[in-house]
Amino acid sequence: MINPIRAIEQRGRTLVVSIAGDVDVHRSSAFQRSLMELLDRRPRQIVLDLGDVPYMDSAGLAGLIKLLGHVRRLDIDLWLCRPTDAVRSLLEITRLDTVFQVSQSLEEVVS
Repeated sequence: MINPIRAIEQRGRTLVVSIAGDVDVHRSSAFQRSLMELLDRRPRQIVLDLGDVPYMDSAGLAGLIKLLGHVRRLDIDLWLCRPTDAVRSLLEITRLDTVFQVSQSLEEVVS
């Protein structure tokens, strides 16, 4: 299984996580495992850059929802940034755009 997490950049107490490629049932196990490992770094904020994710299915959403539950318990801010049209549409259809903090600008969230 190929992990869709391409890069992790630490900016102070913020982790910027660049994700690339499809986040689907074939990649979701590695994706979820990597997301949970981010919590070991004890960031204040996690920013997921979704600008290079052309497709996400329910398994990918499940990974995001699982992460959200953990970050809320740990008082960590979680942002979904630059979602592609397909991912943004999925978030809107599932109404998860009202649950997650979503921004079209990575720099506004990180600065």
